[in-house]
Amino acid sequence: MTVDADFAYSRTRFTEDDPVGNYIPGAIEGVASAGVSVNNLSGFFGSVRLRYFGPRALIEDDSVRSKAATLVNLKVGWKAAPWARLTLDVYNLFNTQASDIDYYYTSRLPGEPLAGADDIHFHPVDPRTIRAGLTLTF
Repeated sequence: MTVDADFAYSRTRFTEDDPVGNYIPGAIEGVASAGVSVNNLSGFFGSVRLRYFGPRALIEDDSVRSKAATLVNLKVGWKAAPWARLTLDVYNLFNTQASDIDYYYTSRLPGEPLAGADDIHFHPVDPRTIRAGLTLTF
């Protein structure tokens, strides 16, 4: 069994003062990754991994921030023979609704005022996804 974890924290700012603000939009403040892996348990193996992406400033004055996102992935497998492995991966195990990335800017949809509206635009994380695989080594 292997247990591992990585953590990082950063405090990013522009080096020169600006009346607009000194935060760097999109610069993530904290990330973490942790997992537990089991290998060769009567031919079976697997792992569970957690990934955390902390909130971040979306504009220079830090008045608009993204939300944090936590995802869990699962992998299980069976070594059927020295030359054959079956695997099953489940990405986003708990089907978390979160954003991969966020931006804040003015945009306009049909029917909105000509000046547009300031809003957070995002790319959602993929929903729960299951992938099965067979690996044959020759």
